[in-house]
Amino acid sequence: MIPRYTRPEMAEIFEPENRFKIWLEIETLACEKMAELGSIPEACPKALREKGGFDVARIDEIEAEVKHDVIAFLTSVAEHIDDADASRYVHQGMTSSDVVDTCFAAQLTQAADILLKDLDKVLASLKKRVLEHKDTLCIGRSHGIHGEPTTFGLKLAGHYAAFARAKKRLQLAREEISVCTISGAVGTYATVDPQVEEYVAEKLGLRPETVATQVIPRDRHATFFCTLGVIASSIENLAVEVRHLQRTEVREAEEYFSKDQKGSSAMPHKRNPIGTENLTGLSRVIRATVTPALENVALWHERDISHSSVERNIGPDACVTLNYALNRLSGIIDKLLVYPDTMIENLEKMGGLVFSQRVLLALTQAGISREDAYRIVQRNAMEVWGTKGQTTLFEFMSKDEDVLAKMSVEDLEKIFDYGAYTKHVESIINRALAS
Repeated sequence: MIPRYTRPEMAEIFEPENRFKIWLEIETLACEKMAELGSIPEACPKALREKGGFDVARIDEIEAEVKHDVIAFLTSVAEHIDDADASRYVHQGMTSSDVVDTCFAAQLTQAADILLKDLDKVLASLKKRVLEHKDTLCIGRSHGIHGEPTTFGLKLAGHYAAFARAKKRLQLAREEISVCTISGAVGTYATVDPQVEEYVAEKLGLRPETVATQVIPRDRHATFFCTLGVIASSIENLAVEVRHLQRTEVREAEEYFSKDQKGSSAMPHKRNPIGTENLTGLSRVIRATVTPALENVALWHERDISHSSVERNIGPDACVTLNYALNRLSGIIDKLLVYPDTMIENLEKMGGLVFSQRVLLALTQAGISREDAYRIVQRNAMEVWGTKGQTTLFEFMSKDEDVLAKMSVEDLEKIFDYGAYTKHVESIINRALAS
């Protein structure tokens, strides 16, 4: 990814230096176990521990000639050891995928650990704002149109629950991808003892792949990238909510706008939701890695490398972008400007139409059929729509003869109570936060 959307800690995981460092550790660990089993001399792992190293520029130089990155790496390592008797045993019985796939699994595991911390930041930011606004009344919308009252805290609690689910999914995806293969060509262990794989896996914090057909099965990777894609969609879901609430006609909440910030090169008055718009765009980038990851599952026979070029791109891109997006999101939520007064203004803008269902239910309880009750309420509601909220639903309903024949004005007035919509909010929020 470009530096603009890259945080150093995540980017370092996918830098060549870290990749070759992991490769060297895999080779060294494998040699240690082989030496212990007596299949290679003790001098080999000893030389790797004492002199083992590599040079990235030199690897690139060799690869340009041999057209094989693992061979180029092994040649660079041999040059550092400078001991032909020791270096000739490095990579004994192993195949390139043993190193490359195990390394990629280790990298994705490292990335998952960072992303889990990022999710904790988002959850902490949301929890704080949920509790702050658990009683802040606002209108709930369906199809973008006023529905019934809710609270801003409850809105945010839904997003909190989504990210809590995201964390659980990522924990499972991390477990799914944390596997190792040191099983040789086509995965039969014909040239390398299974104990070597067990040893390398344990030392790297991984576990042996159940059946490696020379490569780790790509359904594991597909699960990982699908999980990142779902997290991206949850980010966009919250970002779109903020963007809608910031519209001039709504203005119930908006991104923080710093003192010297500029919103437009042409219009000095602009305060645009650039952060959440940015998150919408980045979410698209992350989700774009899902389909290639799914298509990587189908490889020819025991292996091919059609997945390789894909993963060299989507691995860093998805992880680096999600790392940036989660951190930007937590910052936006922390500083989000919320306008409770505007929320009340918008809530009351349509003259109490938000109480239509409560009136409908009250009429059915009073003995009117649901069909007739619906017709009565809708008839009066459309009158309020016609006045653009300059009148109220209560005004029309309290003069409707069909209504007055079944209930008093006093009983009707009791229906128009916001408290009816908030009586269960705290228990729902507590359930969300407990998740």
